[in-house]
Amino acid sequence: MFWLLLSLSILVFLFLLIIFTKLTILVNYYHHNDNDDLKVEFRVWFGLIKYKINVPLIKIDDDSPSIVVKSHTNMGGGPAKDANPEHKVTQVTKKDVLTNLKNAQELLHRVFNLHVIVRKFFQKVTIKKIEWQSLIGVGDAAYTGMATGALWAIKGGITGLLSHYLTLKATPKISITPHFQAAVIQTRLTCIFQFRIGHAILAGLKLIKFWKGGKPHFKSKTDFSNEKTKSI
Repeated sequence: MFWLLLSLSILVFLFLLIIFTKLTILVNYYHHNDNDDLKVEFRVWFGLIKYKINVPLIKIDDDSPSIVVKSHTNMGGGPAKDANPEHKVTQVTKKDVLTNLKNAQELLHRVFNLHVIVRKFFQKVTIKKIEWQSLIGVGDAAYTGMATGALWAIKGGITGLLSHYLTLKATPKISITPHFQAAVIQTRLTCIFQFRIGHAILAGLKLIKFWKGGKPHFKSKTDFSNEKTKSI
């Protein structure tokens, strides 16, 4: 009886620990002309457990209307694990994008009040940091000024949506520097999101509770793990 109670106590403790654990997501994106670099890092327990996704190369395929993405992932933060990341090259085609959109539409029709569930979950998500610096130039001073104004409007709209649906804990740091002598576009975006795993679990349970109809008819290739690979 003692061991049974001890086992149940440990299971309850672990369950509560997972529910109240905060998941931190760090997103770093850098674009310079034709070069893109995307890094996403997931952290729990103050970085004790980490999972990193690096996408150091995104380019247009020369032989077909598709995007070739080269990425690598690694678990943990120790040097031994970071030295041997898992590399992967995927090819994202127009068909894959349309398939994902159709699957999202199928999910929207299958879940009652999906937008309400998503909005309530977003209210639990905290943005602890957002920095967005850009350098833009089109080779002409007048057009550069117009492009700078348009970019300010786009950034203002995006940050406004984020502040409306999510909780901002820090003031967004946004800057745009015009370059009047050359055609160049460069941007760097850094964001830190945080939410409790229990809130994500609750949102998932609500999706199951308000599911309507029978088995969903999702198309194939619903995620990048099933996409075609191509060497570059």
